[in-house]
Amino acid sequence: AFQENEIKLLTAEIERLKNFGCLGVSPSLEGLRDENAKLKYRLNFLQKSLQEERSKTAKSMININSRLQEIFGAAIQAAYPDLENPPLVVTPSQQPKFGDYQCNSAMGITQILLKTKEQKVSPREIAEKITKNIPANECIEKVEIAGPGFINVHLRKDFVSKQLSSLLVNGVQPPAVGKRKKVVVDFSSPNIAKEMHVGHLRSTIIGESMCRLFEFAGYDVLRLNHLGDWGTQFGMLIAHLQDKFPDYLTVSPPIGDLQAFYKESKRRFDTEEEFKKRAYQCVVLLQSKNPDFIKAWELICDVSRKEFQKIYNCLDITLIERGESFYHEMMKDIVKEFEDKGFVQVDDGRKIVFVPGFPVPLTIMKSDGGYTYDTSDLAALKHRLCEEKADILIYVVDSGQSVHLQTVFAAGQMIGWYDPKVTRVAHAAFGVVLGEDKKKFKTRSGDTVRLIDLLEEGLKRAMDKLKDKERDKVVLTEEELKAAQTSVAFGCIKYADLSHNRLNDYVFSFDKMLDDRGNTAAYLLYAFTRIRAIARLANIDEQMLRKAAREEVLVLDHEKEWKLGKCILRFPEILQKILEDLLLHTLCDYLYELATTFTEFYDNCYCVEKDRQSGQIVKVNMWRLLLCEATATIMAKGFDILGIKPVQRM
Repeated sequence: AFQENEIKLLTAEIERLKNFGCLGVSPSLEGLRDENAKLKYRLNFLQKSLQEERSKTAKSMININSRLQEIFGAAIQAAYPDLENPPLVVTPSQQPKFGDYQCNSAMGITQILLKTKEQKVSPREIAEKITKNIPANECIEKVEIAGPGFINVHLRKDFVSKQLSSLLVNGVQPPAVGKRKKVVVDFSSPNIAKEMHVGHLRSTIIGESMCRLFEFAGYDVLRLNHLGDWGTQFGMLIAHLQDKFPDYLTVSPPIGDLQAFYKESKRRFDTEEEFKKRAYQCVVLLQSKNPDFIKAWELICDVSRKEFQKIYNCLDITLIERGESFYHEMMKDIVKEFEDKGFVQVDDGRKIVFVPGFPVPLTIMKSDGGYTYDTSDLAALKHRLCEEKADILIYVVDSGQSVHLQTVFAAGQMIGWYDPKVTRVAHAAFGVVLGEDKKKFKTRSGDTVRLIDLLEEGLKRAMDKLKDKERDKVVLTEEELKAAQTSVAFGCIKYADLSHNRLNDYVFSFDKMLDDRGNTAAYLLYAFTRIRAIARLANIDEQMLRKAAREEVLVLDHEKEWKLGKCILRFPEILQKILEDLLLHTLCDYLYELATTFTEFYDNCYCVEKDRQSGQIVKVNMWRLLLCEATATIMAKGFDILGIKPVQRM
């Protein structure tokens, strides 16, 4: 609307200049000398960008819930123009007899009228007034008032059919999000010299999926791995490296097991006083950027990186490394900024910052002049807000860090780095992974479970499952079997995590996650391959489906066709909800609902009709095959957001 208005103004201005004989044409941007040519260039740019925006919007999937909210928002505004911010509640109906959606705003408006205007009006009367003011629109067939004032909404079948056809022709296009915003996601974040363990699994999987969602929705996403690659622990590691591999500067040390190397150095640090002193000296030399000590630090970091990358490759994770060391040079300025603004207090030699509403202060400098995690987290926050210019900043970190992160965020707000009304800074917290005994997930010996061991066990169990089903004998080639193994193994591990509310702890169980019944990746992946096979077995190829999508009208006369069609089109509203609350289990629940709704449809509606005796295909109901294709298309995009790779044959 803004662009259209500006185009009108620019067109009028060009006409005005024409009348003064100022018409001129310039061949390039550099040649735009006179006012008229500049206006024409601006007009041309606006018209082009408006065209692109309209084209994108025409292809985008409509968020039906949002569209109904616009319609009912306009109706409520027309019925009650004096009400400020009236409640707007539109939800999908739980039962077909109550229509397709419900508007439940009348009850809330009753309360507001009673409180603010002392008017006692029944919700049903309000509902009637709202329905009389519903503007003309393309999606509502009829509305009914039920019970005390619920407005039941019935969608138009031609509207739903048209949206499904658009989906089939254009693919799954995200709803238009307006201005392209910058999103920074901090996730995974293991520590150098320590192996990734099961505790890193959740942050890595949840963070990757969030990035995929925001990228699909059209945001500019920066995926950051905030590695623990700086600090006092490197003193003992470097000292131990010097002792064990004295020629490390010329010969690359064969550190095979960095975890064992770390444990050895820690044992020496705790038991050998002389080694402990030397470790502290190494920290000082590292922080003063001594080249030999920087080389030792880089060697240790490289060994860790290679191990981390093996896991990231398995799970298809993409990250940009930006560890604590990246922010080291900025920490001095952070301390000075807090001092200059009068927020620093000195306590027993430490420099601390109290943040209103938080009992524990942030320590931004230790008594020995060293920096802390608080300092590096503040430096990271400022860099992401002020240098990266993030509009949305998400930390995918366990719930145990909640108070710390909220204190850091509040400190950033207090010092003026961001306004929460403009910039969203969120902690996407998650619970711990439990064993089947409901205690923290450990090995039998009580050690933390190594993530690489967990993934290898997943591969073994997935292959065992496929062989139990005798998929290796006649159904799949060796290559297809391998693809199915990795798809099931890593898909099930990811889905088991993402299908639980991230705020809760969850029980890790290979048996449950590999079960091909219920809300599991194994069930959904198998359902997906079955849906994809329907057209193939009917000898209908992709080209024929594309042609049918452009020409066929999707008939939705059967109640199961109608139910499936509406379920498919709920995808954009599901994604919108997750963009707001960052709870990915909603997408898993939706995919499971879509798969079970499809099964109902497939059991009741013949897609391909065959002769009972010969088994020959007698009739292909193309509109139903298109519903199969639309279901598979949505499932494939849902899998992609969750980081799950389906296969064509299982």
